[in-house]
Amino acid sequence: MIIAATIAYSPLLRQALTMNTHTNDARPRPEIGARLDQLCLQSPDPKRLASFFERVYDMQVRSLPGGLIECAAAQRRVLVTQGTANRVAFVGYAFPDAAALSDQRAAVAARGVALLANPSPLFDEGAFAVRDPDGNQVVFGIRPLETVASEPLPGRLQHAVFRTTRLDEMVDFYEQKLRFIPSDKVRDGEGVMRACFLRTDIEHHALAIFRSPETRLDHFSFETTDWEHIRRWADDFSVKRVPIFWGVGRHGPGNDLFFMVKDPDDNLVEISAEIEQVPSDRVMGTWPHEERTLNVWGNAIMRS
Repeated sequence: MIIAATIAYSPLLRQALTMNTHTNDARPRPEIGARLDQLCLQSPDPKRLASFFERVYDMQVRSLPGGLIECAAAQRRVLVTQGTANRVAFVGYAFPDAAALSDQRAAVAARGVALLANPSPLFDEGAFAVRDPDGNQVVFGIRPLETVASEPLPGRLQHAVFRTTRLDEMVDFYEQKLRFIPSDKVRDGEGVMRACFLRTDIEHHALAIFRSPETRLDHFSFETTDWEHIRRWADDFSVKRVPIFWGVGRHGPGNDLFFMVKDPDDNLVEISAEIEQVPSDRVMGTWPHEERTLNVWGNAIMRS
């Protein structure tokens, strides 16, 4: 089994490392057409965590009703609220218009998922939420107008990653109930799924889920433009005395360049670039459960 998995891996790796990350595919897209727009972190010390994002990521901080703190820069919004570290209060996916949001609402309701009130002050009254098997709230709304000026170091909030003890149930919920599409799955030598990368638009993943002994937020990612900006972010962190915890490397699934640091609550925060742009007819890939899958350049954090 292990030999077979390794042989199957080689063509995928060659494809990923030589892939043009942009596509002019004009065929109809199968995805729902949303992008990760915001997430709300729980923290035992919200002010400390918000100060970290203000200092390290050049985000503007303001207080919102309900005890929330917003940290915002161009194309990246992180909310912080009182709660348990390494958990989210919600993640928010934004559609470009009301018609797309209405389609998602109808499709999710038709699949028997209970629709909840919108918890995000950044979405309007048309937004709605659902709760996944681990209790995370997932909010769908319409993309707000950008109100923050562009920054010298671009970094768009692009994906979030969860660890879970019930991977199969979580993947089934996002795929079958919320209509996220698996781009790649990671399986061990016995065929057991260890991770899944799911997309909501042309980008390889807007959500990833890892099998783990614990249930928590794994990381979230700010997508910058290219290798040059990966270097500039790393240099900026060095000046601010924030050490790199993992990377610089390149993921197998998604083919993106990356490095990660830790925030004061021990959340991993990623800077990434050049994530794969998925053709409309791309077949889901399968990768082996090994360090090289998560970092083709070197060591990796293995969640299970």
